[in-house]
Amino acid sequence: MIRSTFTKDSTAEDVTQGIDLTGKNIVITGVNSGLGQESMRVLASRGAHIIGTARTMEKAKAAAADVDGKVTPLACELSDFKSVQSCAQAIKALDIPIDVLICNAGIMALPKLELANGFEQQFTTNHLGHFILVHSLVDSVKRAEQGRIVMLSSLSHKMAPKGGILFDNLDGSRWYKDWPFYGQSKLANLLTAVSLSKRLEGSNATANAIHPGVIRTNLSRSMGGVQGFVFNNPLTGWVVGKVIGSKTVPQGAATQCYVATAPELAQVSGKYFADSNEERPSRYGQDEALAEKLWDFSCEAVKEYL
Repeated sequence: MIRSTFTKDSTAEDVTQGIDLTGKNIVITGVNSGLGQESMRVLASRGAHIIGTARTMEKAKAAAADVDGKVTPLACELSDFKSVQSCAQAIKALDIPIDVLICNAGIMALPKLELANGFEQQFTTNHLGHFILVHSLVDSVKRAEQGRIVMLSSLSHKMAPKGGILFDNLDGSRWYKDWPFYGQSKLANLLTAVSLSKRLEGSNATANAIHPGVIRTNLSRSMGGVQGFVFNNPLTGWVVGKVIGSKTVPQGAATQCYVATAPELAQVSGKYFADSNEERPSRYGQDEALAEKLWDFSCEAVKEYL
């Protein structure tokens, strides 16, 4: 397994120290806060041109205005497939190679079942929205000298329900629980990287998945009930963070920035990283047959937007 000198305490600035990204084009979803915002700041400071997306153009522009570097803001509401399609078209219209695509944005642990496009909201937003974006931009990534696709999965992919992906219950009509369905969406992100890595063989592009760590960001805003109160309250959240070993935002952004830029990972594909080191995913996360089934299902589910 691939081991680096970095640890869970390393920051995005640490893992990109000395790396010159001048001339590189990097797409990041969800740059208006948290890990996406920090990744944009750090990678722009290394010379990259960032194409930063947020749910609205206003949020994307506001985030871009805070960065010292070249940023192209775009709207991309991942639960609105037409918005994702329009974003992809706008990026392709730039007619530039995409050196890195970081699928960072997401929602987490919705307390009640919500639907979008006929599917449970977390599956729609975290997986299908990003699937459209990746599928649409993969040729632009392959145009780069060494293109990389980085999927933000999570350790929570190990919380996915039995079978991994509930193809007969993706609308939650049979049953719904917040964390298993969040885990399912994060497993889907991981399996997308697995499938992509196979399809990118023979090219100069790679696809990998990462777990950023446990970080108190806006991602936790969706959590409800007692767990939402405990995690989002400044005092109790700090205590919980100490107990479970949570990271700061700069530390949380490290792994995705490492996988996006580390020279030693130029030929590494289809792997799962945490704390800027390769880790072993769950058995479902290594299931290539499940990955292919999900890929085929996803292509059919969003075919009119591809």
